[in-house]
Amino acid sequence: MDPRIKLSSKLEADELEAAGDAADAVRCFRLMSLASQRLRYLYDQRLRDEGLTMQQGILLSFVRAHGNPTLGEAAKSLATSHQNAKQIALAVARKGLIRIVDDEDDRRAKRLIATKAGQRGWHRRNANDFAAIGQWFGGLSRSEQKELAAMLIRLIRGLH
Repeated sequence: MDPRIKLSSKLEADELEAAGDAADAVRCFRLMSLASQRLRYLYDQRLRDEGLTMQQGILLSFVRAHGNPTLGEAAKSLATSHQNAKQIALAVARKGLIRIVDDEDDRRAKRLIATKAGQRGWHRRNANDFAAIGQWFGGLSRSEQKELAAMLIRLIRGLH
């Protein structure tokens, strides 16, 4: 990130008044939103040479981790609409990394299956991607990273 960009979670007086007891939550939300966008940008950069976006990479990772999930399960995992998940899945399928097939038990449902290319290509990437992610979080100690992960899990579980 450009060092000239000043990061601040300070709220203006009118914002503090409007936020009341939620002021700390508002600051956290703003900082997490900024961090989220920055991480997405950095990961999109890493995937660009392969013609993938972060959302497509996350979908492929989800498919690999969950066997043959349905499109609906993928949409829930990506916290997106069924239609948006379908568009992401179609893009990944066009790249030959997954197949979209009818569910054997419910013809209305579609299952996502990683192809051999999707399995191989992602497996090759993991070590380098994980090293890059380690660098991105390098400003935090390992214990801080564990604490952050635990706090984020609690936060995510509380979101409705």
